[in-house]
Amino acid sequence: MANLKEIRTRISSVSSTQQITSAMKMVSAAKLRKSQSLILKLRPYSAKMTEIVRHLGSGDANDIPYVRTEKKAKVLILVLTSNKGLCSTFNSNVIKAAVARVRQYETDNEVENTALWCFGKRGADALRKIGGMDVQEENDEIWDKFDFSMVEEVANRLMEDFIAKKYDRIEIIYNKFKNSATSILTTETFLPLSISKEEASAKNNDYIFEPNKASIIENIIPQSLKTQMYKCFLDSFASEHGTRMTSMHKATDNAQNLLKDLNLTYNKIRQSAITNEIIEICSGANALNE
Repeated sequence: MANLKEIRTRISSVSSTQQITSAMKMVSAAKLRKSQSLILKLRPYSAKMTEIVRHLGSGDANDIPYVRTEKKAKVLILVLTSNKGLCSTFNSNVIKAAVARVRQYETDNEVENTALWCFGKRGADALRKIGGMDVQEENDEIWDKFDFSMVEEVANRLMEDFIAKKYDRIEIIYNKFKNSATSILTTETFLPLSISKEEASAKNNDYIFEPNKASIIENIIPQSLKTQMYKCFLDSFASEHGTRMTSMHKATDNAQNLLKDLNLTYNKIRQSAITNEIIEICSGANALNE
């Protein structure tokens, strides 16, 4: 059985851990409140933008540079993880999904190669250790000062690469925020734009274009794609802090329960030691009296 000194040391260690997990929980809760408010406001806007783009581009799908009709050959997958751990399965789920997606494309004869662009240190470090994963680029700084302008730079670059036919398909794997305890693993196509044959043959009689349809499409499609990408990154950002907040809440509760058990054990050992000392004193006194 552990002695009193060992238990006191462990109590002190668990108390320090509890303070750390509690502080991390509060930090994540503050970041979650802000990002949750943003994502809930952004989703309806992003959905409406996507709907408008599909209607506007339906009659001229072949003239839009972001609609690719030939078979896909070069695929880029954006992997959104975090820079830090202690967030349950947030990172591991995305990493597993990215590996599975690459393996799937390896068996597809239409795909020439599959490259990865990792946003988050955890994903990049894990994927580089796995054979067959072509991690072409890593961006960890985006999460440190996360805002729309940084995502916009990424979106602009990817749109340029797609038009230049550096990539024929661009996908995003991320955790979609549902609530503080739940996120949904999602694989979303960024490019090419998805316009069905039914939409391509439809006529747009519900819109009046000013100055003209071509200039509107030229401006609204890039803006829609930027919004879509920002939504994915914001979803991942909110999911990370929601998952970490939940994990740290559980860790804090577990530390509290462990402290109760340790204090109970400490008191039992201390009382046993005191009882033994009293028995020894009494035994000694009785021996002297005899």
